[in-house]
Amino acid sequence: MRFALFGILPLSVVALYGAGQEPEKRIRESANVLNEIMAAKDKGIPENLLEKARCVGIIPNLKRAGFVLGGKYGKGVVVCRSSGTEGWSAPETVRVEGGSIGFQIGAGETDLVFIVMNQSGMDKLMKDKVTLGADASAMAGPVGRSAAAQTDAAMRAEIVSWSRSRGIFGGVSLEGATLRPDTSDNHELYGSNSTPRDILQGTVKPPESAEPLYVALNQYAGAKPSSK
Repeated sequence: MRFALFGILPLSVVALYGAGQEPEKRIRESANVLNEIMAAKDKGIPENLLEKARCVGIIPNLKRAGFVLGGKYGKGVVVCRSSGTEGWSAPETVRVEGGSIGFQIGAGETDLVFIVMNQSGMDKLMKDKVTLGADASAMAGPVGRSAAAQTDAAMRAEIVSWSRSRGIFGGVSLEGATLRPDTSDNHELYGSNSTPRDILQGTVKPPESAEPLYVALNQYAGAKPSSK
């Protein structure tokens, strides 16, 4: 029994250490996802949408919840522009849950990217819970530089989204999905008094792990958003 306990204890320590690193790992993974998607210039997210986005959300490796019929679950990050400038807020850690997040979701590992197009959508993002398609209008995003006609419609939506699963990238519907802050991870990163509004309005100091994400965002979405 003592040998068994001795073997278990180091694993427990490793597990606890890994849990403590999880939010920052997710921030780094989000930067990788954005870079990989945008590297395919003819198939990525239209840069004119990213340049006008108020906020950008990235959920690496969205999972199918096998214990809930058709359920989906993922954890990722959201950043917003600070005071309408080219600067970005600290990353807020978020959870996405829902039963009908597009046909691609759940087919193996799936990366989800969404952008918030206007101030109304940004304000809703700061609430405790947002149901996409109900509390905030949502649509599947257009793909590639040649999607100009579709991007006009996307400009009028509050949230536009895409997914990448098994190498297939395309717009995906998020209607019915819920988006909420991951309170425990946010408190781990920024302290127990931090709120989604504090984080997304740029009043909280970001962790060093966010630097690669800012580099990617400034490369693809660095232009100042419209004041409309």
